[in-house]
Amino acid sequence: MVESAGGGPGDGAAEVLDRPLPDGVRRRVVQIVSDAFGGLTVGELPAQLRQYARFAPNRRAKFAGNAMAAALETDPLFRQRIAEKFREAQPELSGALDSGSPPPAADPLDVAAAAYVLRPTDWVKLVTAAGEEAQRADAERADEESRAELERLREQLAQAREQTRAETERLRTELEAAKKEAESLHRKLRSALSDVKRGEAALRKMHGEIEAVRAEGHAQVSAAESEARRLKARLGETEAALEAARRAAREGRSVEDMRVRLLVDTLLDAAQGLRRELALPPVSMRPAETVDAVEPGRMTPKDIAARALSENDPAILDQLLALPQAHLVVDGYNVTKTGYPQMPLEKQRLRLLGQLSQLAAQTGAEVTCVFDGAELAAPVLLAPPRGVRVLFSKPGVTADELIRQLVRAEPPGRPVIVASTDREVADGVARAGARPVASAVLLKRLT
Repeated sequence: MVESAGGGPGDGAAEVLDRPLPDGVRRRVVQIVSDAFGGLTVGELPAQLRQYARFAPNRRAKFAGNAMAAALETDPLFRQRIAEKFREAQPELSGALDSGSPPPAADPLDVAAAAYVLRPTDWVKLVTAAGEEAQRADAERADEESRAELERLREQLAQAREQTRAETERLRTELEAAKKEAESLHRKLRSALSDVKRGEAALRKMHGEIEAVRAEGHAQVSAAESEARRLKARLGETEAALEAARRAAREGRSVEDMRVRLLVDTLLDAAQGLRRELALPPVSMRPAETVDAVEPGRMTPKDIAARALSENDPAILDQLLALPQAHLVVDGYNVTKTGYPQMPLEKQRLRLLGQLSQLAAQTGAEVTCVFDGAELAAPVLLAPPRGVRVLFSKPGVTADELIRQLVRAEPPGRPVIVASTDREVADGVARAGARPVASAVLLKRLT
């Protein structure tokens, strides 16, 4: 079968093309090789084509076309194997080519590509004839395309000429309109220039009037200043006359005052002489104090602790605040961190101050709340509630020291209550005469 494919003597295998394959024939040859490629084993393929064995036919024809055409030309055994596969796929066309009578209705390019692969007798003539036929077809197609392109260009030229005429007419119309608009703008410009000139004249006239009014104003101001100086002079004269009248009145009254004072002094001297003559001692007692009775004792903040109440009973705080002129000083952060430490400092302050405001309204006592402000970068923006004084310690001064200063500032004997759990603060204010109360007691009273 290999010999019948063009391997025997006397067939078309010895024929050689004297020119390159036409492009159309070459593409058909590459497609035939690509289609038959999948029917061969890897061992039957030339070494340079084995890397394309797993490619799809179209992808193989695209990437391995040159390599397959070269192997088909230089490797007779590979060409014979491709020819066998083609005979199996196209038996009718192959038989017609072997008999030397290709089908008249077949595509010349297909006939030439099959002849190139099968190599029958006179295959070179078939390939050459197919190439010439393809060239004639290409020439006719190119001529037809040229005529169609020429016709299209003529139509485009006619359309361009028509568009040019229309565009020219439009531009001419726009030019006429632009000329008319320019003339209108020139007229408006001349009118505007006239208005500007009239405005400048009116402005100059107005400037003259303003200067006249300014000069008149200066004259009126000068006259007003002269009148003011005259009135000041008259006012000075009037004040001098009034002072003289007052002095005369005082001198006239001084005689009567002197007589009354002399009479009062006489009475006082007589009363003092009578006191010396009677030798009466100064009065140190009142009649009611001579009555024999038991007087009640006076209560102080320290006496409250002697009552039968627990130190943690909020009633102690109520009794202390009921004292006259009581002053409650609160260690702010000490109380808030004892009662609700999980809240942010801002909300701690607002909650405590709101409760202290209610306590101040209920008891009528003076309430001062002290916060530590040593670590603040800027003053706290805060609107103190009614009845509560809010203080922050200065940089370098702790809230404890500020509380001790407040206690020392109070007069001895005034009831001062300090709410703080800090033992140092409690001891210090106790030595200064204040009554310390635990923060928990205040929190119970507030709630």
